[in-house]
Amino acid sequence: MSSSSISMVRALNNGLRRALQDDPKVLLMGEDIGRLGGVFRVTDGLQEEFGSLRVVDTPLGEAGIVGAAIGLALRGYRPVCEIQFDGFVYPAANQIISQLAKLRHRSAGAITLPVVIRIPYGGGIGSIEHHSESPEVYFAHTAGLKVVTCSNPQDAYDMIRQAVADDDPVIFLEPKRHYWSKGDVTDGRPAPIERARVTRPGTDATLIAYGPTVPVALEAAEVAAEEGRSVEVVDLRSLSPLDMGTVRESVHRTGRALVAHEASLSHGFGAELAARIQQEEFHFLEAPVLRVTGYDTPYPPSRLESDWLPGVDRILDALDRSMSY
Repeated sequence: MSSSSISMVRALNNGLRRALQDDPKVLLMGEDIGRLGGVFRVTDGLQEEFGSLRVVDTPLGEAGIVGAAIGLALRGYRPVCEIQFDGFVYPAANQIISQLAKLRHRSAGAITLPVVIRIPYGGGIGSIEHHSESPEVYFAHTAGLKVVTCSNPQDAYDMIRQAVADDDPVIFLEPKRHYWSKGDVTDGRPAPIERARVTRPGTDATLIAYGPTVPVALEAAEVAAEEGRSVEVVDLRSLSPLDMGTVRESVHRTGRALVAHEASLSHGFGAELAARIQQEEFHFLEAPVLRVTGYDTPYPPSRLESDWLPGVDRILDALDRSMSY
């Protein structure tokens, strides 16, 4: 498969199609994913192509979707569940955290649960409450789950196929505000799903981001370059497992680290990164690790989300503070 430029939605659709073609045990499950093709049309046309037994329209009930997927995985299938919006995943948290994450460990590896749970997440689309959540830290904290997130169409295509082929349960976070961003997508030899990537080299500071904040980080690095500062941008891609090797190498070179994510500041994923960088790269740091995040409030009404979300100006302000040390 190759294309000069396609959207992230189309890249995910193509990746799911390839997964369905490659393995008859792969099936898709979710609310309105069949006839409608999903709220964001990620599964558009797949039920028509593969039938209603492999692209299954489920009742509205996230706990039932994930519970059924666990049962199917126990019988040798590889289910891919869609949670329609990020804020709707919480009814399934008991199934995900108490069962899905633990069965392989509980069985000493005798049982595998190759379940993928796709979650459109993050803000920036002007939605009402419960439609712009950032639940990544709940799942990254849960041992037994892999948690990954794409930031561009190529990674979306590669990583969804890798997630479906993985024998561990994978929480697959899709940044919904970048669903319509376009990029080149080709078949090739993708990097391992757990590997972070330096998306822009730099020498003055390391800016670490993932999912929806990666394009914001790259834009901030462009503006910083106009001001004479060289910012290296690291796209984590995987939150669990976390590729600290790539992060350490970057911070070792630059001596400064900033972390950007949409979720609230307190107890967020940036705190884990800051702690690890401080612990492992203390002697190379020229300044404290700074975090640029959402605020410690519930997600705001859509009119205020541009002020709530970490943007270029807030990242550049943090860069100024880091460089002042």
